[in-house]
Amino acid sequence: MFSRRFLLVSSLAAAAISTGAWVQSADAAPRDKAFFQSISGTWSGPGEIVAGKYKGTKFTCNLTGKPSDGGSAGVKLDGTCRVGVFQQPMSAEITQNGSSYSGKFLDGAAGKGLDVTSGAVNDNTVVLGLIRQKLNGAMIARVADNKSMNVTISVKVGDQMVPVIGVTLKRADVDQMAVGSIQ
Repeated sequence: MFSRRFLLVSSLAAAAISTGAWVQSADAAPRDKAFFQSISGTWSGPGEIVAGKYKGTKFTCNLTGKPSDGGSAGVKLDGTCRVGVFQQPMSAEITQNGSSYSGKFLDGAAGKGLDVTSGAVNDNTVVLGLIRQKLNGAMIARVADNKSMNVTISVKVGDQMVPVIGVTLKRADVDQMAVGSIQ
């Protein structure tokens, strides 16, 4: 039972920094690609389940994002999330698919993970549509600056979106970025 709960929490936490978007105009593709490049790097921080049966469960994630291969907008993610002494490997891949994005966390909704079904990038905020079996949800990630990101993951209950997970991530490689940008 714990491992199933932890796997869902871990999948949603991995979703927190893996993002996708619909292309809304000709200007959207370069903007989306720039956004994905801005979230590349090493991120870590705490999260908490804020509603539902496991309310109050705290976890910590250490994640590394890299731009997708092939020059299109997207991200590849690897890392781990930990609840207490239990650690779960994380992986995700989000890629541009025509005028939209597709992807999966872990092994996708067909396995024990999640699928990305839709999304939008606006300024420093990303909104993703997520699905797993009968669960429909959304993730909102706000990048406050080059070193912090706040994420809220909500699930649809009836006609409402109910926030269930909050994560605060800090860029772990901010010093390396500063040195790299000087070169």
